[in-house]
Amino acid sequence: MIRPFLVALQFLTRIPVRTNDQYSDQDIGNSLLYYPLVGFIIGLLLFSSGWMLNESPPLVIAALVLTIWVVLTGGLHLDGLADSADAWIGGMGSQEKTLLIMKDPNCGPAGIVAIILVLLLKFTALHTLSITGNWSALLFTLILSRAMLPLLLLTTAYVRTDGLGATLSKYQPRRMSKLVIATTIILVMIAGGFDSILLIITTLITFLLLRFLMLCRIGGTTGDTAGALVEICETILLLVVVLG
Repeated sequence: MIRPFLVALQFLTRIPVRTNDQYSDQDIGNSLLYYPLVGFIIGLLLFSSGWMLNESPPLVIAALVLTIWVVLTGGLHLDGLADSADAWIGGMGSQEKTLLIMKDPNCGPAGIVAIILVLLLKFTALHTLSITGNWSALLFTLILSRAMLPLLLLTTAYVRTDGLGATLSKYQPRRMSKLVIATTIILVMIAGGFDSILLIITTLITFLLLRFLMLCRIGGTTGDTAGALVEICETILLLVVVLG
């Protein structure tokens, strides 16, 4: 099952993965099973960065960890967040117009503001984590947020007929996806103890709310709304940690 893992790693990160093989549609669908693991890898790298920089000023730590975060993921989900923000505001309640705006490669004012606000909130939260040293919360945040992607495709129709998202949705191993999601939640609960329960509940509430908004506006999900889900989940979870 190394090929699906490499697909997940290539898609969700900018970690260089060398392979001459062509991935099948089944490999792409099975890659969803490894999204929480990739979240763990990203979180572990950020956790290590924060720990190694612990002698630096908190503001510097927060800025560097956030920079590493964006570079490591290639801003993948930030792009989805921006497109979704532009489409939700510019779509004026119309499904057709909303989907059309999402395909526009240009970033409008709403998208720019959404990115700025999310990065600002993450920076502030990371600054607090650098003071408290609670970097494990960042690790759980990355894992839980990416576990919501297979859950979204498992429970929500993909409204486009082409692209990577359509392949993921069509070839997703549904039974194994349920097992992976449940196992991820259980492992986070075991590792994080009582404090992790609030994070899990917050993640699920955020997921249900955003899924409801997707269904009301476009009747399902797209790659952009999936990316927005990850960014919003990450931001809310970090805020819950630092405000709790």
